[in-house]
Amino acid sequence: MNKKSKIITWVIIALLLIAAIAIIVTTTLNGGARSVDYNEFASYVENSRYSIVDNRVVDENGDPAPEGYAVGEGNVITYNGEPIVQIVRVEFNQYQLNGYIINANGDEVRAYYCYGPSFYSSPTTDGVLEVWMSYGVSIEYANPNAGSVWGSVLQFGLIIVVCVVFWLIIRSTAGGAGKAMSFAKTKARVSTNIKVRFTDVAGAEEEKLELAEVVEFLKQPKKFSDLGARIPKGVLLVGPPGTGKTLFAKAVAGEAGVPFFSVSGSDFVEMYVGVGASRVRDLFEMAKKNQPCIIFIDEIDAVGRHRGAGLGGGNDEREQTLNQILVQMDGFESNEGVIVMAATNRADILDPALMRHGRFGRQIYVNLPDVKGREQILKVHARNKPMAPDVNFKTVARITAGFSGADLANLLNEAAILAARANKHLIGNTELYEGVNKVLMGPQKKSRVVTESDKRITAYHEAGHAIIARLCEHCDPVQEVSIIPRGNAAGYTMTRPDNDDAFMTKNKIEDFICMALGGRVAEEIVIKDITTGASNDLERVTEMAKRMVTEWGMSEKLGLVTYGSNSQTVFLGKDMETHNTYSDDTAKSIDDEMHTIIESAHTRATNLLTEHRAVLDNMARVLIEKETIYTEEVDLLMEGKDYKEVLKYMEEHDSENNGNPFKRFE
Repeated sequence: MNKKSKIITWVIIALLLIAAIAIIVTTTLNGGARSVDYNEFASYVENSRYSIVDNRVVDENGDPAPEGYAVGEGNVITYNGEPIVQIVRVEFNQYQLNGYIINANGDEVRAYYCYGPSFYSSPTTDGVLEVWMSYGVSIEYANPNAGSVWGSVLQFGLIIVVCVVFWLIIRSTAGGAGKAMSFAKTKARVSTNIKVRFTDVAGAEEEKLELAEVVEFLKQPKKFSDLGARIPKGVLLVGPPGTGKTLFAKAVAGEAGVPFFSVSGSDFVEMYVGVGASRVRDLFEMAKKNQPCIIFIDEIDAVGRHRGAGLGGGNDEREQTLNQILVQMDGFESNEGVIVMAATNRADILDPALMRHGRFGRQIYVNLPDVKGREQILKVHARNKPMAPDVNFKTVARITAGFSGADLANLLNEAAILAARANKHLIGNTELYEGVNKVLMGPQKKSRVVTESDKRITAYHEAGHAIIARLCEHCDPVQEVSIIPRGNAAGYTMTRPDNDDAFMTKNKIEDFICMALGGRVAEEIVIKDITTGASNDLERVTEMAKRMVTEWGMSEKLGLVTYGSNSQTVFLGKDMETHNTYSDDTAKSIDDEMHTIIESAHTRATNLLTEHRAVLDNMARVLIEKETIYTEEVDLLMEGKDYKEVLKYMEEHDSENNGNPFKRFE
C-alpha cells in the first residue's frame, strides 16, 4: 500500500469513528426518549387535557371526553381500546420540545422529543403554549447550553477512549509488529501507465521482434492458447551495461498496456533470514492480483548466482530467496498472465535451474549497437533537443564505435550542457565532438599547470603512439592526438576503427601491442630515460599478451590449448580457493611466451621510431605548439612535411573546421 492509499484509509477510519461517537453520544443524551414528529407530539399533548374523575374520562372543564375515550386497566385512559400517553410537562430547550410523563412508579421521565419550528420559542406566539397550559401541562424552559452532567462526562470519556484506541492503532502499524510485517513486504515499484514504446528503443531490431511475441501474448493470450502454444514465463535480457535492457522491459509493458512491477535483485536480500523469500512471495501475490502484468528484476545475478558454494554454504539467505523465485516461476502454483523479465550482464554466473525451460527459457542478447544502430539511437535521444541544422548523426555514429546506448545518451546530454554553458540556443557539431571526447576520456583540464619538461615528454610519448599506429598496417586510423590532460591521462592518442569488427586477428593484436609500446619507446629514444607515463599502456599490453597465450591459442609453442585459471571463481561463487589448472612448467612457458610477444613488439617499435626519428621530432614540436592535431596534420607529418609547414597549414585551415570538427571524418 502506497502513502496516498494509507492516508485515505486513515481518513475513512477517522470519519467512521467520529460518526460512531456522534451516534453514541446522541443516544446517551436523549436518555432513551423516542423521537416523534411534531404532529404526533402535539396529539400527545392534547391528550393531556383528559383526566379520570369518578372513574370517568373528563376534560379540563369536567365535561365528558369525546366518544371512544374510556378508563382501562390500571386506571389508564384508553382510546378505542388502546392506552394513550399523557404529557404532564413540556420542557422547551431552544428548538427541541421534550415531553415528560408519569411512569408506573409515579416517577416523571422524558418519553418523547421533537424539533419544532422557531416560532414556538415564544410563549405568546399563536397561543400554542397557552393552550397546552390550559390542558394542565406544565411548561418549563431549559438553558440550551446546559446539559446533563453525567452525559457530558460520558461524552468526554468516549472521546478520550476513541482517541486512545486510534493512537494505539497508528502506533502498532508504524512500529513493533507492523514494522516486522512491512519489512517482509516487497519493495517493487508499480507503474500502471508506462509511456515507453518500441519506437523509443533504437538499434536493436532483432531484439524487438523477439519481445513483440511477449507483447502479443499479453494482448491476445487466446490466440496462443488455441494453438496449444505456451509463451515463455521468463525472458532474460543479457548484455553489457548501458545497452537498454531495462528500457526494453519498460517498452514491452508500455506496448502491452499492462502493470509493470520493477525491482532490483538486491532488494530481496536482507540480513534477516526468510525476508527475501517472503518478499518474493509478496511480489508474485501482488502480480497475480493484477494479471496480466510484467515483473522485471534488474541485476538478477544479485540473487540468482550458482547455489551450493561461497561463504554462506547452502543455507544462506540468498539461496533461500533464489529457491523461492524458482518455485514461483515454475512450481505447483500457476502464474498464468504473469511474465517475469530480468536483466543481467553476468549470465555466466546464474544458477542452471534458473535458465531452464519454464523459467528463463528465452534469453535475448542485447549487444552494443553497430554504426546504423548508433545513428538511430542518437536520433531518438535528440528528439527533444534543439539541434543545429548541419548536424550529421551518421558521421557522429562512425566515430563512436564501442559506445552503448547509455554512452550515446550521455554524449548528447554533455553536448547540451556545453551549449548551455556557451549561451547557445542550438546544439552544434563543436559541442557534439567535445561530448564524444568527454565520454571517452573525461573533461579537458586546460587549467592544470604543466611544466615545459612534462609537456615535452608527453608530446614525444603521444607522437610515438601516433606514428606507430600509422606505420602498422592493422592499426585503426589516428583520429586525434593531444597533450591536453583529460581525466587521469596527461595526453591521449585517439584511433578510430573503420568498421565494427566482431573479431580481432592475431596481426591486429600484435600491431596494437606495438602501438601501445610506442610511447615508452619514444621516451627511451629521445629522453634516454623512462617515466611512469606508460603504466596504463603496459597493463593493456600485458593483458593482451596473456590472453593471446592462455585463451586464444595464438602461441605456436603452447599450441591450441586454453590455460584458464579459477582466478574469478570466488566472484562466481563456486569455490573459495583459487588455483591454476596447469603445472608450474606450463606457467613458466606462459610467462616466457608473454615476454617473447612483448619484447618482439618492443623491438619492432624501436626500429620503426628510430627509422622515422625526423617525423617523431616534427610531430612533437607541432604538439608542443598547438597541443592538439588531427588526421590531416598526422598525414602531412608522415609524408615528411616539416613542422613549420604543418603549422602554416593549420593556421590556414583551422577556421574551416572550427565550426564543424566532423568534417575531418566525412
